[in-house]
Amino acid sequence: MPQHVRSKWKKTSAIKADPYLRRLVPRTSPLNRSSLLRMLERYGMAYAKPNVGTHGKGVMKAEHKRGRFRFQSGRKLRSFGSFEPMAGALLAKTRGKSYLVQQGIRLLKYKGRVYDLRIMAQMNHRGTWETTGMIGRIAAPGKIVTNYHGGGRLVSVGRLLDGHMGRSAKAAIVRQLAKIGVLAGRAMRRRFAGVREVGVDVGLDRSRKPWIIEVNTLPDPYIFRKLPDPSVFKRIRKYQKAYGRK
Repeated sequence: MPQHVRSKWKKTSAIKADPYLRRLVPRTSPLNRSSLLRMLERYGMAYAKPNVGTHGKGVMKAEHKRGRFRFQSGRKLRSFGSFEPMAGALLAKTRGKSYLVQQGIRLLKYKGRVYDLRIMAQMNHRGTWETTGMIGRIAAPGKIVTNYHGGGRLVSVGRLLDGHMGRSAKAAIVRQLAKIGVLAGRAMRRRFAGVREVGVDVGLDRSRKPWIIEVNTLPDPYIFRKLPDPSVFKRIRKYQKAYGRK
């Protein structure tokens, strides 16, 4: 069974060791009042997320906009006139659990809803890393997370990119995403010897720059069954079965 790394902080540190990937990782810190304020002062938006967690559960978005501070949890949005009461309410939602605060990225949208891209990379039978699948995830209406288990919608990467760029630009982005998958897999395995697959969540900002939002070491293969090409899922499962993931 491949190694499962649960700590988002440890995974972020691992991929930041790669020079190419480091510039694609949003600024991330342990969450407290000071780190949250710094993020909002610098970027105007930040995400608070559990250090250990799955399916986007517990993720919150904070913003400082037009003199107001607000944060969203699920579909509920709360607004405050100053930072301190907002920070207190947000921190209370963490229930004392270890959280991280991450630089907010203004992501591209599809029909008014944010989306990101899941990049699957795996070790093949030759012991080298290979990007084996890509799929787009669109957030459910009114939600801040794109996870399929949270109501998100799965579509092909090409369909999402078609609305933002031409054929050659799209091909270049897909090549870059494939490179990110391979480099993330290598970086994780250098730090954690038992890692054999990664699911890299990548968001594109309004300048088309990719940002690595998160890396998963036990990614769900079944979302790739939603792609029109069945060979993608078959190849992913073939590799998983080869290294013992049931």
